[in-house]
Amino acid sequence: MIRTIAFDADDTLWHNETYYREAEALFCEMLAPYHDAEWIRQRLTETEMGNLAHFGYGIKSFTLSMIETAVELSEGRITGHEVQRIIRLGRDMLAHPVEPLSEVQATLEALQRRYELLVITKGDLLDQESKLARSGLGHYFSGLEVVSEKDEAAYRAILARRKIDPAEFLMVGNSVKSDILPVVAMGGQAVYVPYATTWVHEHVADADESAFTTLEHVGLLSAWLEIH
Repeated sequence: MIRTIAFDADDTLWHNETYYREAEALFCEMLAPYHDAEWIRQRLTETEMGNLAHFGYGIKSFTLSMIETAVELSEGRITGHEVQRIIRLGRDMLAHPVEPLSEVQATLEALQRRYELLVITKGDLLDQESKLARSGLGHYFSGLEVVSEKDEAAYRAILARRKIDPAEFLMVGNSVKSDILPVVAMGGQAVYVPYATTWVHEHVADADESAFTTLEHVGLLSAWLEIH
């Protein structure tokens, strides 16, 4: 019997990846005098991947990666004013209104009466706390867990600290790599709710889809729980 349901935050509770792609497009426009957009995107992604071990996830890390990429691709010719523009891109992302996905609030309203609800996400602690507060959804959850990586060890540590049996735990998220496979591996249940756009780092080539449930949108979760 499921007693605790945890939700991923970005692109599960509210829109997020869309804003990264919008910032990326503006970044490519800025560097258009140096390279074509496809090459800029490729180099930015490679820089992001290389910086994860140093800066972690989130907008601040993304902003630093944009600056590093701009310096590299311009061969140091990028100006201080252009660096300021990149920093403003990052600040605008941090200040962007938090827009919950359709049917999220109604689903949380229904589930909070029967389950303990948590948010388990990765990224920058300050940013994730701010987004949860600004989303208007915070009162539905009994806790927020922000981790540096969402792997099996991280989930096990959270459940052990909160005295949650993995067999009574369900994770809901938009990333098979981060939200689904680690939870299934430790004996929990998982529901995959795809988002329109998925960050390349979260792509999984081969996953046993019989090991988890896929729902078209989060509004179907309550009905699924009624029969499981």
